Amino acid sequence: MEFSQLPLPCEALARLKKALKSLERLDDAPALSADIAAYARQLVETGYAGDLVAKTLSILNDALARRVIELTLPRHRLPAVDWCWLALGSEGRHEQTFVSDQDNGLIFCASDEREAKALRELFLSFAQDVNQQLANCGFKLCPGNIMAGNPEWCLSLEEWRRKFQDWVRKPEPTALLNASIFFDLRPLYGEFELAENLRKLLLSQTRDTPAFLHLMASNALQAEVPLGFRGDVVVEKGSVLEAVDLKKFGSRIFVDAARIFALATGVTAVNTQDRLRDAGPLVGVTSEELAAVNAAFTHILRLRQNAQVLGERAEWHELDRVILRESFKQARRVQQRLKLNYGL
Repeated sequence: MEFSQLPLPCEALARLKKALKSLERLDDAPALSADIAAYARQLVETGYAGDLVAKTLSILNDALARRVIELTLPRHRLPAVDWCWLALGSEGRHEQTFVSDQDNGLIFCASDEREAKALRELFLSFAQDVNQQLANCGFKLCPGNIMAGNPEWCLSLEEWRRKFQDWVRKPEPTALLNASIFFDLRPLYGEFELAENLRKLLLSQTRDTPAFLHLMASNALQAEVPLGFRGDVVVEKGSVLEAVDLKKFGSRIFVDAARIFALATGVTAVNTQDRLRDAGPLVGVTSEELAAVNAAFTHILRLRQNAQVLGERAEWHELDRVILRESFKQARRVQQRLKLNYGL
């Protein structure tokens, strides 16, 4: 999705787009990042749909990250080989929130392991500089160090292929955790074809390894939807907003299921709703069910954004509670589809 596809107030969006194109100094990037966040917060306070706010924030942050990369390039002497900066996790899915940290990687061309090692040393200082510049803009350094500046995630195409192959063939807990981040990859800057080739390799491996998808489905079902026997939202104490992790027990359920559906069917989409739209019908989800699932996912995103932006000022109305209960029911139905498809 690009700027032109965003059905939002054009004047404010046009100003940000112009500011992004005219950004010439890295020192000015943090202020522009703050302006982007302020604009997205206004969308939340105005009541825009959760998925639209997430995509808008992600697209604007994409543009800023690309400009940061462009402005950082002259500070380094990079080798004359094709390379690509990868967006991962929520950034890769165009589902960033107001508290997202960095998840990124770098892929480059190399003829063999020896060349890959030499090239990696040249790319690392650049990648670490970009990571720090993004941190200066408010995108926190990943606490798990899943960033392009980490040698483990600055790899040649062949090295990435082997990593993905190892995760799929030996799906240990760490591999399943990595899959939830790295299998949501999207090219952000550079030679996009490298990322597309990597995605094709990934999809060919997962389609041919149903046992891996079975374990991913089993892992996704560990998050139990907080609904009681009578279909009411169950909390131990306090309000639903305070007691329920709307990411772990809400939006992540849809994200995990959509990822599995896409990996099982070869669908190349990365965004959760796009994956559901393209892969859902191929795994037995009806059009009526898809509409309900998308509405549920959007509602939970909106509630998460309200909590992040408004904090204690976030107000829950009775209608919000009713819709949340129905949204959780859709999350449970998605999990039931996983159970049915994988015999769990």
